[in-house]
Amino acid sequence: MDKISIGIYDEHKLVQQGISSLLADVEDIEIVLKADEKAKLVESLKAINVNILIINVHILNTIVLNLLSQLSISFPRVRILVLSVHNDEEFILKIIRSGAKGFLDKDTDRRELIEAIYTIRSGYDFYSKSITHLLVNKYITKLKSEDGDFSANIKNLSLREIEILKLWGKSHSNKEIADRLFISVRTVESHKNHIMQKLNLKTIVDLVKFAIKNNLIEI
Repeated sequence: MDKISIGIYDEHKLVQQGISSLLADVEDIEIVLKADEKAKLVESLKAINVNILIINVHILNTIVLNLLSQLSISFPRVRILVLSVHNDEEFILKIIRSGAKGFLDKDTDRRELIEAIYTIRSGYDFYSKSITHLLVNKYITKLKSEDGDFSANIKNLSLREIEILKLWGKSHSNKEIADRLFISVRTVESHKNHIMQKLNLKTIVDLVKFAIKNNLIEI
């Protein structure tokens, strides 16, 4: 399997080195790009194949939003994962609308960063647990209203897939689920991808909504 090529963009080289260190011993992840200036980033993306670009956002302003939008349009194959200490709803929604495929907040640890990379590389959006709960909060309060089609038949899922979905809904990590079910982390990831495909869901938020509506996650 080809390695997942990662780019890192942050004006502080110390932050770049920190993220690189967290991913250094992950066998199928490779850091291929580090940039601290916009011009350097753009030129490098033209020459280097990057699967996922990690961008650390310190302050959200028009310049940052424009950069995210421009990168999403100019390099559609590059999926953007944003890191930020900010986690209010308006901030997150602006980031997502600008083209980011993932968002991790200040409470994110190494395990969740790696899980986000694998999820985004598989073609799905990823938000940290606290962000996911924030985004579905409005949905929970108006559960009976129709804000999307999440009525897919749960019978489409196997017993193992339902079991994994329940454990994930209880905030277990992929590693914890794997240990509990005596399977590999890769198998857990594969099951989660199959669940998304079977239910025709595009984001983790949609998956949470489905689980809530089908009583797989206790509110």
